[in-house]
Amino acid sequence: MSNNHATFIWSIADLLRGSFKAHQYGDIILPFTVLRRLDAVLAPNKSQVLGAVEEARAKDVPVRPALLKARAGHQYTFFNTSRYDLRSVLGDPENITENLLDYVGGFSENVKDIFDKYKISDRFAELADAGLLFLVAQRFAEVDLSPQAVPNEEMGHIFEELIRKFAEASNETAGEHFTPRDVIELMVDILLAPDADALSKPNVVRSIYDPTAGTGGMLSVAEDHIRAMNPTATLTLAGQEINPQSYAICKADMTVKGQAVDAIVFGDTLLNDGHAGSTFNYCLSNPPFGVDWKKQQKHVTEEHNLRGFAGRFGPGLPRVSDGSMLFLLHLISKMRPKGADSAGGRAAIVLNGSPLFTGGAGSGESNIRKWILERDFLEAIIALPSDMFYNTGIATYVWVLTTDKHSSRAGKVQLIDASKKFQKMRKGLGSKRNELGSADIADIVRLYGDFADAPESKIFDREAFLYRTVTVERPLRLNFAATADRVAAVFADKAVAKLSDVDKEHLRLALDSIGETRLWKDRGEFQAELKRVLAASEISVAPLVLKAVLAGLSEQDHTADACVDSKGRPEADGALRDTENVPWNDDIHAYFRREILPFLADGWIDESKTKEGAEIPFTRHFYEYVPPRPLAEIDADLDAVLGRIRVRLEQVKA
Repeated sequence: MSNNHATFIWSIADLLRGSFKAHQYGDIILPFTVLRRLDAVLAPNKSQVLGAVEEARAKDVPVRPALLKARAGHQYTFFNTSRYDLRSVLGDPENITENLLDYVGGFSENVKDIFDKYKISDRFAELADAGLLFLVAQRFAEVDLSPQAVPNEEMGHIFEELIRKFAEASNETAGEHFTPRDVIELMVDILLAPDADALSKPNVVRSIYDPTAGTGGMLSVAEDHIRAMNPTATLTLAGQEINPQSYAICKADMTVKGQAVDAIVFGDTLLNDGHAGSTFNYCLSNPPFGVDWKKQQKHVTEEHNLRGFAGRFGPGLPRVSDGSMLFLLHLISKMRPKGADSAGGRAAIVLNGSPLFTGGAGSGESNIRKWILERDFLEAIIALPSDMFYNTGIATYVWVLTTDKHSSRAGKVQLIDASKKFQKMRKGLGSKRNELGSADIADIVRLYGDFADAPESKIFDREAFLYRTVTVERPLRLNFAATADRVAAVFADKAVAKLSDVDKEHLRLALDSIGETRLWKDRGEFQAELKRVLAASEISVAPLVLKAVLAGLSEQDHTADACVDSKGRPEADGALRDTENVPWNDDIHAYFRREILPFLADGWIDESKTKEGAEIPFTRHFYEYVPPRPLAEIDADLDAVLGRIRVRLEQVKA
């Protein structure tokens, strides 16, 4: 039934052909579909609403929105005060544009913004200019989209089918706001898998949230799956979207399904959390990959500094060039905490490879990973095949998180390599050339549910991804001599250049007296000699000048004695400084003695520089070494190729 309705509505595109381009069809068909659905929903109580408006006008009092909502029907949170509906505007073809604008303008604000974001007045004007406004309105008025003829769930399917067709017609930009359904199916199945028993209980109540809702695909698929498991379930769908048209589509989809009109919020999730203070049972997101957050930097940094862990971004901030981990933190803040009256929350988010490993110990990214692992939120990471999304072919990963791990998963993280589980599409859409078949999804969900080591599944203690970065120092070793080159370096120094010409000459004579043939390998001895000759000169040498002279006359020499400070401690050579990542469960001193000291006998750890970090080297754990082909086999192949070339050359000569 739903496909028939969708096909009929989409057939209205035949009217648009020639006057509009294919990628523009959705801009007209989608808002008109919403208009017709709302028109049909409010029709039974239209007269009661208009009666309330007339009563208020007669008494010269403001119309109370609560009263209008009640007159519209107790299950609805919106109304329309215009005397027109979609059928009555057809009775005055000459003024159809003005009457349609009056009708749309009569909706309550919480619905009217859908049409504002669709720029419905522009669409009316374009259709009127093409002489098509009356015909399009007439065709939509013929479609019965009342709740009695098309229940909310079926209406949702109609709208989703139209969205899909619209996305395919606009596939050059679809990926920005449209997540492939096969990816969503996998994410939802993974999220729901551990809750199958709870979801089967009569009248179970669940909430679903998407902070980057796009056109609402994730919310719709999650709703469909839960209703298929339990038709008596009560579901609340909520989300936020920054793109005006995608917001309009998503909010319209939720509205035609009978969801709360205010559940979808317009705006930037990072700048303004439209569902502040709310948490949810299931959270899903496909945030933008590799997009900078310069526009949000001031606000996000303030929240991080002022609110700390009471806000969303307490664990740390990633580099400004990629804000995907900010969405990860936001999603975690929206998971329902585990409590006496709550089973906790679960989340699935699509990310590229960068959040797995970008940033060394102490960086914002590493601190975020460490915080997630320490709180045991991370349940699994699933590597998807490449070429899965409309606007990118890069490798992507689904992170699965929860505030209520099963005891068998406590302290563990599962990595699943599903990069080879796909089927080729008969026709690609943008960058999307691969898709997950139903068997692929079932296989991945099975691997997740089995929670066992297998060629495509690895189980790790969370500490396996934690480490400490230690700084290994080596002593500074210098030799000293007053050679011509080194003396020239002394006089090139800024501190020395400020000396008077007389002092410069006296300094030059003092350095000449040292002699360029003598080489010192002990800084203490050379410093004593330098002070002696400078004291004999007729200048007073400032500490900065002395430091410049010592630096200019020195050169690294691994055979020289180690330089020491005033307390006799060896000085570190910054040029030889190195770092080493020590596994979390290793004692850093035992590791140093075992792995470093045998090769750097004079090295030591500067514990003041030790940092804690976390990374998830996914690819390394599934890498399989493939030995190169034997040299004899390669030579044989080359000989065969050269032989064929020689034969062809002989044929050309003949």
